[in-house]
Amino acid sequence: MKISIYDTTLRDGTQGEGVQLSVADKLFVTELLDDLGVAYIEGGWPGSNPRDETYFTRVARLRLDHARLTAFGATRRAGIHCDDDPSLQAMLRSGTPAVTIFGKSWEFQASHALGISAEENLELVEDSVRYMKSRVEEVIFDAEHFFDGFKDDEQYALSVLRAAISGGADQVVLCDTNGGTLTEEVTRAVKIVAETVEVPLGVHTHNDAEMAVANSVAAVAAGVTMVQGTINGVGERCGNANLISVIPALELKMGHTCLTEGKLKKLTHVAHTIDEISNRPPQESQPYVGRSAFAHKGGVHSNAVMKDHRTYEHIEPVAVGNRHRFLVSDLSGRASIHLKAKEFGIELTPDDPSVEKILSRLKVLENEGYQFEGAEASFKLMMDRACGRHTPYFNLHDLEVKVCVGRGDQNDPLMLSSTADACIKLGVGDVRAEVRSEGDGPVHAIDRALRKLIDKFYPGLKNVYLVDYKVRVLSGGKATASVVRVLIISSDGTDEWGTVGVSDNIIEASWQALADALEYKLVKDGVVPHT
Repeated sequence: MKISIYDTTLRDGTQGEGVQLSVADKLFVTELLDDLGVAYIEGGWPGSNPRDETYFTRVARLRLDHARLTAFGATRRAGIHCDDDPSLQAMLRSGTPAVTIFGKSWEFQASHALGISAEENLELVEDSVRYMKSRVEEVIFDAEHFFDGFKDDEQYALSVLRAAISGGADQVVLCDTNGGTLTEEVTRAVKIVAETVEVPLGVHTHNDAEMAVANSVAAVAAGVTMVQGTINGVGERCGNANLISVIPALELKMGHTCLTEGKLKKLTHVAHTIDEISNRPPQESQPYVGRSAFAHKGGVHSNAVMKDHRTYEHIEPVAVGNRHRFLVSDLSGRASIHLKAKEFGIELTPDDPSVEKILSRLKVLENEGYQFEGAEASFKLMMDRACGRHTPYFNLHDLEVKVCVGRGDQNDPLMLSSTADACIKLGVGDVRAEVRSEGDGPVHAIDRALRKLIDKFYPGLKNVYLVDYKVRVLSGGKATASVVRVLIISSDGTDEWGTVGVSDNIIEASWQALADALEYKLVKDGVVPHT
């Protein structure tokens, strides 16, 4: 069965806390979603803010190949003719081929939120839908608070749907606006509605009870043919149904068609790209598309997955554009080490003596606080060192960092300024030198001083830059004397890699991670150490 995916990331998604998209961002996401093959893209609420007004003006210039653009708005206000209603007129000005009108389907909401009678509410719904249907090709009616209204008064909730259909609605959408409905309640309500109305049904769920995805899938099983939601589940309060989980569930588990053929493999890319655009860190444990979704840490799991992914994976990761990851830790067995070495192009048989050396060294380091799950570049270097295959590209002889903190504003005691100065005594082959540099902070100063020397010997490092720097306290009981773990993410513009350092001195831990980041780049590029 064809299930229409209605994406509301650009409207409902931006109502989520911390989610902010510019007009340019919204246009980029529109093209991304169209390429994915969703059926509808809800661009926003025209008339509610200048950004959405500008978006609808500019999006008209885009050529969408798959998706139908929709504008969102409310039924007319009580006591106002449709010709004079700002919301309806703004939707018409947007020029979209489809509009989505929401109206109250819970009598409690009509009386308490709108201050009108149940009968007046029915009139608003039918009149607004009829007015828009005579002017727009497709009208979708979102029955706001439908499931709460249905529990309170089934007949009134159904009468709201009938009013919208009488007005000419092409589809009606059952909304769990407060997000507290349970799956069995969704199933029962959808089945009753499906037997009552003759137009296609949709579902719109929120995640306040952690049920949005389950409720959306259950609604499809009960008879709806449209699912509304957002990418990565962003949205007001606890968010909306996460389409990144809904879509593969419908396609891979239930055999329905949601996207253009072959586009399911772009799901991971789309999820991560939209996280990046909205300045949100991707959820590593997110089902289907997270980095941890197909990551295996236990040796038994890794060994089994290597033989057949079905042993510990519910789908083939490539189906959604993801991949297997074999993690290494003190829980790892020889099979995990063998698989990890293979990822880095190191050919080791499971019974190779080097595997035992790597495993022993790994367990010692993890006991000290190292963690290589986000620092696979450091793990690659550790494997080489444990096997005696690594020649250092440079050697640290001494490192001194001074940080001076002073008052930046004499009138503001909280306004401070600081400078950092790093002095490094370093050896590169037979060359030994002392280099010094200032920076915005200790790590920046160390990096700049280090680069002054080694960039001359290894010019390929000029393209390497810091993407992220994280510090975690490992032994909080020691207060400021605690052991810390520093994780650095670096990039050369093409690849990204993570490195780690651990020490009770944050400068030393930072040096370890920084040095590994540069050495990994050199190893990756096959650079011969300077002698």
